[in-house]
Amino acid sequence: MTRPPFPLADAGNLPVWRRPEALLYLMAAAMPLSFATWSALLNNFVIEVADFTGKEIGWLHTVREIPGLLAVVVITILWVMREQVLALLMLALLGAATVATGWFPTFTGLLVMTLFSSIGFHYFETVNQSLQLQWIDKARAPLVLGRIVAVGAGASLAAYGAIVALWDRLGLEYDTVYLASGGLTIAIVLFAAVAYPQFQSPHVQHQHLVLRRRYWLYYALQFMAGARRQIFVVFAGFMMVERFGMKVSEMTLLLLINYLINMLVAPVMGRALGRYGERNVMGFEYIGLTLVFLAYGGLYWFGWGLVIASGLYILDQLFFALSFSLKTYFQKIADPRDIAPTAAVAFTINHIAAVFLPAALGYLWATSPDYVFVLGAGMALVAFGLICLIPRHPEPGYETVFSRGLPQPAE
Repeated sequence: MTRPPFPLADAGNLPVWRRPEALLYLMAAAMPLSFATWSALLNNFVIEVADFTGKEIGWLHTVREIPGLLAVVVITILWVMREQVLALLMLALLGAATVATGWFPTFTGLLVMTLFSSIGFHYFETVNQSLQLQWIDKARAPLVLGRIVAVGAGASLAAYGAIVALWDRLGLEYDTVYLASGGLTIAIVLFAAVAYPQFQSPHVQHQHLVLRRRYWLYYALQFMAGARRQIFVVFAGFMMVERFGMKVSEMTLLLLINYLINMLVAPVMGRALGRYGERNVMGFEYIGLTLVFLAYGGLYWFGWGLVIASGLYILDQLFFALSFSLKTYFQKIADPRDIAPTAAVAFTINHIAAVFLPAALGYLWATSPDYVFVLGAGMALVAFGLICLIPRHPEPGYETVFSRGLPQPAE
């Protein structure tokens, strides 16, 4: 996959399907084919086949988040490998681990496969975020990032649609579906490795750890985003299976509806981000999440049924799709040379809470599931308070509402 670099400035001379933006769309489709399928089947798989309880699922997700905590290792890998090459290799690892997941239906086996899958997913996402911010012009970033979210949602929609349509009709097994989804991801990686040149950004990236005081708000928001994400990823889906007894086909249908809405709405979100700015969009996101988490608690307090729970789950996922606004905030305030190392640092910060929260909250879940969601509402409110510190028009030297007129620090 190593070839001479192709200047990014010359990419406009390539056919549309071979340009950097097209590769970003292709990778955005390849990743969910494995990861979304793994996620869709996971809660049913671990309960029906591996006999997991809330404690085991908490430990599994803790292991899943360890590579995210170690995302700074990417900086070292980039000493010897281009970001584009690393992105494709990590996609291939994700696909291979997904292929093997169904063959190891034990606690230990699932932890090992989850670890390999997670290394592929998190290291790909780290590099992919960096490539997006380097390859996409700032003026077009909200629109293009919205389209990337829509493409990923479309790929997830295709995977979920196939599961819903074929799971009961063909009597599919977990290992068969994992094999097919992971194999498709690997096939796309092989095509991308052959079809696309190695694009070279005009800004040479720093190849050392970058921590700057002026990015402190971005770091804080990354930490809160990671903490909030665990409530949804670990416990919202688990609740749907444990409390309401949703089967594979039913859970996948719910996810299919989620991604259909995201595919249609994400480009609109991108345009709204360009019009209203990061502060307003993220503020809307976290106020909405606070209400959703409190309503999750209401499922236990008031005995609300499956219809309300499903609606909350869809809203939760919809708000989650707005998270790309944090990327554009950083793009506006960043030194272009900081993008790759800061993407790695940000992923590590994002996963600090992710390593200890799933296991800790797994024990809380065993006695008081509603308290888990109340805690999530509190996290969303803290994040909203931080979002209020984002300027309407952030830029280098004006990263927070406190920094207007102050000299821009070098570190």
